[in-house]
Amino acid sequence: MIRFQGVSLRYGNGPQVLRDITFHLEPGSFHFLVGPSGAGKTSLLRLMYLALRPTRGSITMFGRELVKTPRSDLPALRRRIGVVFQDFRLLDHLSVTENIALPLRMAGLKDGAIREHLTELIGWVGLTHHAESKPTILSDGEKQRVAIARAVIARPSLLLADEPTGNLDPDLGLRLTQLFAELNKIGTTVVMATHNESLAIRFPFSTLAISDGRVTVEQRRVGPLS
Repeated sequence: MIRFQGVSLRYGNGPQVLRDITFHLEPGSFHFLVGPSGAGKTSLLRLMYLALRPTRGSITMFGRELVKTPRSDLPALRRRIGVVFQDFRLLDHLSVTENIALPLRMAGLKDGAIREHLTELIGWVGLTHHAESKPTILSDGEKQRVAIARAVIARPSLLLADEPTGNLDPDLGLRLTQLFAELNKIGTTVVMATHNESLAIRFPFSTLAISDGRVTVEQRRVGPLS
């Protein structure tokens, strides 16, 4: 379970970006994080992937109260989290396969174990024909699929996606969201930030709606997928 209790966040001496946020997410759930630009979606995700600590309040993840967790313990917790960024953050000098394998190499897995994970996953995101290509020749949609594969290869307990469809056409955005939904079916908790509420409403998942620094958990909504 992920629990935010009375969480507030400000940067330096600036105004509060998030104010007195309280909610909880059940393991294996899927939530869209929606709200206008500048509402605090990215800041909330940064708290979730442990890049920030709150100014006030408590955050509990993986059975740990994060504010009280020593910084030396955070890397092990971060390995349970996959993150997909809008700007991809791929390494251009590495192939698609090498980019996807990075989290496993950083975790110290040997080549044989890495290969076992890679083949199926590259096929799952539809990039078998680009396995040895460099990111520089890929389309934005293909780059985003590489980023998704890299984020999920270590089978994270939690997947966070920050506007992953923001630069993509509607059809591709829908297909990538369906990939996240498939991952959620095998038990991964997913939080996907999007400014595209017309996309979110097409899936039977609840939303975290953020406005004026506050978060409201909204009921599940179901719309047509076709």
